[in-house]
Amino acid sequence: MFRYLSDHADLAGWVMFFSFAVFVGGLIVVPWLIVRIPADYFVSPRHRYSNTLWRHPIFRWFGLIAKNLFGSILLILGILMLVLPGQGLLTIAVAILLMDFPGKRKLEQRLIRQRSILRAANWLRRRGDAPPLRVSPQSEIE
Repeated sequence: MFRYLSDHADLAGWVMFFSFAVFVGGLIVVPWLIVRIPADYFVSPRHRYSNTLWRHPIFRWFGLIAKNLFGSILLILGILMLVLPGQGLLTIAVAILLMDFPGKRKLEQRLIRQRSILRAANWLRRRGDAPPLRVSPQSEIE
């Protein structure tokens, strides 16, 4: 093991740099995104964009691709943060909020009802002067 690390010192340096970047990025991006979620996001019906800019097909497709790409990157980083320093579960939850896929709404609601995730999200929202997230009871969703 130690011989491998000494033979591949550059690789070890890049892994340490990547780990540090993921940790710092998670500390900045995840709280910023959580504070911007509407408080009633998990109890209100899905809403569509009302802004006329997003109605144009080119902007809508570009936005969807960018949002899903960013969500996929956050998902990968969240999975990595389960073993590296960072807020892995919270990052995975934010990634799922960004991405579009079948069954997303039920998965979002199931995740946010987890006591540890809701507590962490509302703690970040309190620090960002945002109202706490409201969630539906489990019986209303299923």
